[in-house]
Order: sequence, then structure tokens, then C-alpha cells
Amino acid sequence: MFTRFVSSSRVVLTCRVSSCLNNNTHLRIHRSRFPATFSASQRPVLLVRNMAASGQQQQFPPQKQHAQPGKEHVMDPTPQFAEQDYTPSNKLRGKVALVTGGDSGIGRAVCHYFVMEGATVAFTYVKSQEDKDAKDTLEALMKAKTSDAKDPMSIAADLGFEENCKRVVDEVVNAYGKVDVLVNNAAEQHVGPVEEIDEQRLERVFRTNIFSYFLVTRYALKHMKEGSSIINTSSVNAYKGNAKLLDYTATKGAIVAFTRGLALQVAEKGIRVNGVAPGPIWTPLIPASFTEEECAQFGSEVPMKRAGQPFEVAPCYVFLACNHCSSYISGQVLHPNGCVIVNG
Repeated sequence: MFTRFVSSSRVVLTCRVSSCLNNNTHLRIHRSRFPATFSASQRPVLLVRNMAASGQQQQFPPQKQHAQPGKEHVMDPTPQFAEQDYTPSNKLRGKVALVTGGDSGIGRAVCHYFVMEGATVAFTYVKSQEDKDAKDTLEALMKAKTSDAKDPMSIAADLGFEENCKRVVDEVVNAYGKVDVLVNNAAEQHVGPVEEIDEQRLERVFRTNIFSYFLVTRYALKHMKEGSSIINTSSVNAYKGNAKLLDYTATKGAIVAFTRGLALQVAEKGIRVNGVAPGPIWTPLIPASFTEEECAQFGSEVPMKRAGQPFEVAPCYVFLACNHCSSYISGQVLHPNGCVIVNG
């Protein structure tokens, strides 16, 4: 259940603009200092766009977190959960959304975009390990929410166990009366060969990454009606495999199958079920799993030569949650993955 926000971390960018008129902009990453919220300057977004256009390879400062879940507020640079240019249009007005693992990374970005689109949002996090990230996320949601939505809510829970899944859904329904959109997003990952994956680790990863999807869905469905939407976070690894993330990859493949089967099961109820399979996205899972060297090169293997940011993934969830946008789409998976062709 690991995902995060932007608090006090800083990123460094120096821009050399050859010609604004011909759009020939060169950017390099350096470790200087300006606010991670970037509310005024848009510099990180500019960096992402120009790197995508030029094929320039991105590098992160080497870093390592030695425990899971990873923490977003200590990452360098802090993942970008919002883009100032995004224009909401009340796509989710009046909806109640539950996002598991919503305190950081992709989950935080999804929560933020949902509240901008008018939804009332509740999210889960891991108590005592993700408190800072959850607090930062909740504060950001309070600032971004629309006037007619109810205040967002954070719920501490280990979703690897059924009683906690039931409690989370009950808290959301008691507070808001319903669940219109469920985003199953909680995840953890570990690196290592199959010889290192013992029964305890395997059970832990499967409990977080796929048991929770089954169990939260089981209880949420009782409160969902025609027009409701379930969105499951899978991974590009489910389609192309990953030699280093074997147990994680197996759970992500299970999520794809779960999405397709559940979509067929609830289609007659008018409830849609879809998935999102991100490629390399800069989230706390990365420094909490990989070596410093792997973090520094993270994302450089895809055709776009860079990792994605959470704000580049979140609109997929808005699209799938909104009946105006995707009313005839169910059992499908979107692939924001930096141009990795998976044919899945």
C-alpha cells in the first residue's frame, strides 16, 4: 500500500532557451533548489515535455530507502502529482471515490485529480510508516477540492487482511453514504531471484497486491450502483515480465485477469471494471526497491528515455471513472508506459 506527495523536498533545474519562437529548448537536471510544488513556474512540467520531444535521457540523483513502504517526502526530486495546466470540468461531480494506497505516488495523483473533478475522496495509507505522506496528501486535497464536495478522508489500514478491508469500506460508507468509484492501487514490491522468495514474503506481497483488491471490492460492491466504476492498478510488467520483480510481476498479472473476469461478472449490473498498467513511474516504490545506481537510471530503458511522473498517469483514472468519457469501456487496460508496445 505504498504511494505519496510534495512537501519540503526540492528539485533543481537549469534551463537554457536557445529560441522560444522555434521551440528549441534545452534543459538539464542539476541539484539546485526551488519549491517542489512548482505552482508558479511550471519548470518540471516543461522539463518533462521537452525531454519527451527530444528523446533526452533523464537521470535521477542516486538514492536508496531501506524499508517499505517508501516515503515520498524524502525523495529527490519529489514526484510530481499535479500539472497546473490541467483544466477540470466536473467529470466526477457528486461522486464518492475510495483510493487504496492514496497517500503517495500514483495514488496521490489520482486522489488530487479526482477532487479537482468534483469527487469526494477517501484514501488509505499505512499507519506509523506513511503518516507524513498521508498528512501532506490530505492537506493538498483540502486545498484542491470543489466547494460542493465533502472533506476528504484518510484511513490507516493494512489491507492485506479481510477485516481491515471491510472496516475501510464501512468507514467510507458511514461518512459519505456510498461508493461510486473504487481504485485498487495499494502495492509493494521487492527485488530478488526466485530462490530468495520464501513463503512469508510471497504471502505478504500477494496479500497487499491482489488479496486486497479482491477483498476491498467484495465489500465495496455492496454499496455500488449502476454507473459505478472499479479501476485496478496493474503494471507493464504483467505484459512484458520482469526478471528482478518476480513476485510483484506475478501479482500484476493476476490483477489483469481479475479485472477481465470481474468486468464480465458485474457487467449486467451496469458497473464497469478496468485497469491501468503504468510503465516506469517515479514513485516511492522505486527508491524503496532498487539500488542507488538503478534509481539513477530509472526509466531510461523505455523508448521515451525517461520515467513518467504520477500526474501523467492520473488522467487515465479520471477517464475510466467518468461515465461521460468511458461508458462503453469495461474489461480493458490503459497503458501509460513511455511507448512500450505490449499488444495486450
